[in-house]
Amino acid sequence: MTDAGMTGPGGTGCDGAGSGGLDSSSADSGGTDPALWRGRVALALSFGVQGVAFALLVTRIPALQDQYGISDGLLPAFLAAVPILAGVGSVLTEKVVTRVRPGTVLRWAQPLVLLALLGAGAGREMWQVAVALGVFGLAVGALDASMNMLGVRLQRAYGRSIMLGFHAAFSLGGIVGASLAWAGARWELSLFVSYLPVVAVLLPAALVGSRWYTEGKEKGKGNAPEPGSGGTGGALSFKLLLPLCLVMCFAYIGDSTVSNWSAKYLQDVLGSSEQLATVPYNVYMVTTLLGRAVGDLGVRRFGAVAVARAGSLLAAGGFAVVAVAPGAWVGMAGFTLLGLGLCVIVPQTFAAAGRLFPGNSDAAVARLNIFNYVGFLVGSPLVGVLGDAWSYRGAMLVPMVLVLVTLVYARSFAAEGARYGGGHERPRTADVG
Repeated sequence: MTDAGMTGPGGTGCDGAGSGGLDSSSADSGGTDPALWRGRVALALSFGVQGVAFALLVTRIPALQDQYGISDGLLPAFLAAVPILAGVGSVLTEKVVTRVRPGTVLRWAQPLVLLALLGAGAGREMWQVAVALGVFGLAVGALDASMNMLGVRLQRAYGRSIMLGFHAAFSLGGIVGASLAWAGARWELSLFVSYLPVVAVLLPAALVGSRWYTEGKEKGKGNAPEPGSGGTGGALSFKLLLPLCLVMCFAYIGDSTVSNWSAKYLQDVLGSSEQLATVPYNVYMVTTLLGRAVGDLGVRRFGAVAVARAGSLLAAGGFAVVAVAPGAWVGMAGFTLLGLGLCVIVPQTFAAAGRLFPGNSDAAVARLNIFNYVGFLVGSPLVGVLGDAWSYRGAMLVPMVLVLVTLVYARSFAAEGARYGGGHERPRTADVG
C-alpha cells in the first residue's frame, strides 16, 4: 500500500492524467522526455502488479489456514509477522539504496514477492508457509519502499503531482487480485493452481517493465541521479518527519478498520445478510481507485494541503456515518465516503516526505513506510478490543478522531521552498508535487 502541488495564476494545473499514464501537454517534461514517460508507465505497472499480489494473499488467508492446518490461536502470529518483517525490509532498503539505485532494489524485490506468494500456495508443511510468508514480508517492505522512492523521484522530475496515479494503479491491481481470488475460491481451485497462472503472467511482465525504471532527470542536470543520491544529500530530521509518520499510521489504522471489520460490522451491528456484508470492502476499493485516479488533478488545481484536509474530513465523515448508521445501506454510504477520503492521504504523505527532504528523500520514504505497517498492525486489534469492551459503534469513533489529526498536521504537506522540477518547471508554478 502523497502529494502536494498548486499551480499559480497562468499555470495549467488541470492538464494531464491522474492515473500514472500519458499526458498530452507539450509543456509537460514527461511528455517531451520518452525516458520519463516509459519510467512512469513501468512504475505504474509495478504498483499494479503489487496490488494483485497483495490482494491474492490477504483474500485467501482462510484457504491458507486450512491448507496448512494453522490454528486460530496461531494465525495472528503469522499475520503479524508479515508487516513486522516488511518494516525490517523497509529499514534495510534505506541502507541498500545508499549504494544501488532504488530501481535495482525494485527489479529484484518484485519477482521475489511473486515467487514467495507462489511458494505459500505450493507447500503443505508449517515451516514451508512460515518461510514463504517471511520472504514475502521482507520483500514487500523492500518493494513498497523502493516503489515509493522511485515515485517521489519521478514526481520531482515531472515537476507536478503524479503520485496518486501510481497508487491508483495499486488499487486497480487490488481489485483485479481480489476478483481472481474470488474466482479461485468459487471454482474450488487449490492455492497453487490459483496462483501459478497469475505469477506466470506477472513475473515476466514485471521483469520486462523493470528495464525502463528511471529515477528521472532534470533539465540542466544530465542523466538520472547516481546511486543513493536521493538518500544522502542532507540531514534527515525525525522531528520534522514525525507529523507525516503519524498521518501515515492513522491513515492505515483507518484502512485496516475497513479491511478487517466492515463485513462483521455490517452483519453483526447493522443486521445485513452475509452476502451484503461482503459489499462494503469492494465499494471501498472502487472508490479508492476512483479517488486516486482523479486525485492528482485536485492536487494540481487546489494544492496538497487542501486535498489532504478534504480527504481527512471526508474520511472522518465516513466513520461518523458508519458509527450512527441505522441500517446496512447507510453504513455502506459511510464506507464509500471513507474510500474517497482515505485514498488521497497515503500517496500524498510519501510525496510530502520527498518535498521536506529533497536531498534525502529515499531515507525519508523508507522510514515513513515503516508507519504503514505500524498502522496495519495496530488498527485491527484496536477496533476489536474497543468493540468487545465498549461497542463497535463507539469503536468506529476512534479511527475517526485519529484521521482528523491530519488537519492538525496539514501544513506538513507543503514544505516551504521545496520546488520540484528545477529548470524545466512550468512558469509560475508554486510548491508543486
